[in-house]
Amino acid sequence: MSDELTYSTYLGLDRLLNMQAPRSDPAEHDETLFIVIHQTYELWFKQILHEVDYLKVCLSRNELWQAVHVLKRVRMIVKTLVGQVDVLETMTPMSFSSFRDRLDRASGLQSVQFRELEFALGYKRPDVIEPIRAGTPHREELVRRLTERSVIDHFYDFIEQRGVAIPAELKSKDPKAANVPNQQVQDGLVHLYKTQPETTILLELMTDVDEGLQEWRYRHVKAVERTIGHKLGTGGSAGVEWLKKSLFQPLFPDLWAIRHRL
Repeated sequence: MSDELTYSTYLGLDRLLNMQAPRSDPAEHDETLFIVIHQTYELWFKQILHEVDYLKVCLSRNELWQAVHVLKRVRMIVKTLVGQVDVLETMTPMSFSSFRDRLDRASGLQSVQFRELEFALGYKRPDVIEPIRAGTPHREELVRRLTERSVIDHFYDFIEQRGVAIPAELKSKDPKAANVPNQQVQDGLVHLYKTQPETTILLELMTDVDEGLQEWRYRHVKAVERTIGHKLGTGGSAGVEWLKKSLFQPLFPDLWAIRHRL
């Protein structure tokens, strides 16, 4: 029967495998790799967003072990993102240059899903919406995530249920504001580390994910630097120098601020 479900139809392979369309003519060999790598990143970003939305629910419901399960999965996906840079770096500067001008002003800066992920985790910067033109797919989702509670806000719900007093200014903070360190929260986290060993599993997994995303940023910057040097980015940014500004910016600063106290 023509409508019988198969491996190919279930995964939509006819559409998926026809979405790699090099713009160079004749097609430069490495352009296909460049497209596949970035399409794969977008699929993983989609999955992480799916997991993060569930993580928020688990945290606010005080579901420790389900939240731990979600964070373990996110940690492994982030490790996969980092590993993909190794594949990308098999492309030489000359091979990238052979098709770079075909990208016009298309740039990773326009990845709406990655900005969604940053906002969902609490790294909120309203100015990064500007390069994304109105009408771009999912732009409205990005604006929505800017104004809704992030993972850190749901994390406050979780640790409050575990006995940590959350300052009033954090409970009422502008949802568009980025995560900021807080001494009272840090004192509470130290107490959790010392009195609730099961909770520390989640705290360490959050730190793992934070570290992994910082590592991915670093590897991404170095991959760009070895490929284009200090040329301007295709989207009109300062290229490598612009990317470096986001390096070593922790998503969960309180978890890093207490390491010397443990």
